[in-house]
Amino acid sequence: MSFEAVLFDLDDTLYPYGPCDEAGRRAAFEAYRDRGGELGADAFESRRLRARRATKREIDGTASSHSRHLYYERLVAGLPGAFDAGLALALGDAYWDAFLAEMTAFADATDTLAALSAGGVDVGVVTNLTIRIQLRKLTELGVDRHLDAFVTSEEVGREKPAAPVFTTALARLGRTPAETLVVGNSPRCDIEGGNALGMTTALFNGPDDAPPVADDGAADDGTTLRRPDRRLDSLAAVTEVAL
Repeated sequence: MSFEAVLFDLDDTLYPYGPCDEAGRRAAFEAYRDRGGELGADAFESRRLRARRATKREIDGTASSHSRHLYYERLVAGLPGAFDAGLALALGDAYWDAFLAEMTAFADATDTLAALSAGGVDVGVVTNLTIRIQLRKLTELGVDRHLDAFVTSEEVGREKPAAPVFTTALARLGRTPAETLVVGNSPRCDIEGGNALGMTTALFNGPDDAPPVADDGAADDGTTLRRPDRRLDSLAAVTEVAL
């Protein structure tokens, strides 16, 4: 089966997220200590997690709920003494600078996007988070030249799996759901979102315990919307499906 368009997730789909996040968190703590902070690594991380949970609880479903600057602003606000805006900014900047420096695309990512474009397939990226940092990621990865559409949850006001992220990309490409393959690592955000609109979905780099591939695509329980139509062992395999 061939497709006219492929919509990729970004984080943990075109590059491995974990090492980048680890580098970013380590750099933020080092920046804190360099500015005279007295908390140890465990206490600092505990406060970061607390700030992250509070943010998710209060504004979940928005692009801002992923803001590392917001996490660190809340962390700094909870420290003794007067609020230090410069410290909050420094921690957020340190996180993202180290994150981006650590980024490396999956080995077959660039070649896969190039092959799809060369084969006449429209290529898009649909992603949660704010547009500025996602644009920085695309620039760092060097994959932007292969894209025909790029949509973030910030610009549409809703997060995947909500439809607007996907439908905005489809509108920009002039494609229908039936013509489109969605590739991502998240059963909820990518697979459920794509399935709900009638797009074919492929799980790449997702959890091992994700629901199995559906035999016929029919929903028969509360989780089948998260069943991918396919599982892929590599991004290169996308070309075998799409072309």
